[in-house]
Amino acid sequence: MERSRERELQIIQWLDQIKTDAAQLYLVGDIFDFWFEYATVVPKGYIRFLGKLAEISDLGIPITLFKGNHDMWMFDYLKKELNVQIIDNELELKLNGKHFYIHHGDGLGSGDYKYKVLKKVFRSRLCQWLFARLHPNFGIGIATRWSKHSRLSNNEDEKFLGEDKEWLIGYAKELESTQHHDYYIFGHRHLPYDVELNSNSRILNLGEWINYHTYAVWDGETLRLEKWASKS
Repeated sequence: MERSRERELQIIQWLDQIKTDAAQLYLVGDIFDFWFEYATVVPKGYIRFLGKLAEISDLGIPITLFKGNHDMWMFDYLKKELNVQIIDNELELKLNGKHFYIHHGDGLGSGDYKYKVLKKVFRSRLCQWLFARLHPNFGIGIATRWSKHSRLSNNEDEKFLGEDKEWLIGYAKELESTQHHDYYIFGHRHLPYDVELNSNSRILNLGEWINYHTYAVWDGETLRLEKWASKS
């Protein structure tokens, strides 16, 4: 809990730094360990973070929030409260003549078949309806423990597997063979990396804020991966 609060404050500092010159903000999934919106209940916590997003939204900076595998049960609460755009899967953009393909990245590429099945189940209306029947103390408690265990276990000893074994790189190459994009941006894989697919296309994985504090910046001409450092 203490480390989570510390991480939240770091992200708020980062948001404070970028709000002065950010034109848009894209949060590419797994922002929360777990999220489920009952009819009148949302998970406890995140108040400072959500308040900062509200401030940024009120400044007129558009916010786009992708569903990740930890927070795929976002519905319309954040849209109504913070005026954010919620993206279920991929988002394709054209900015200054450059084509972007953005996706959280879960369930893409070859392999990870067990998760792909689970994703279909969890995203089904029946599963969501059944979970909503559970009392929030019970449902959110179970889901939070499961999510925390999954995050910690998947974050241990992660290494870059090489271009031929990284599923998201393979997926981007396959998509690039049929439709060109200048940049592919993902957030699912915990490691940050920037890989050239060909002379005209790159893939960036954003990493995470438990160990790396990395994010991407598009300045209108160049996309680059950066590491946040406190200025305090």
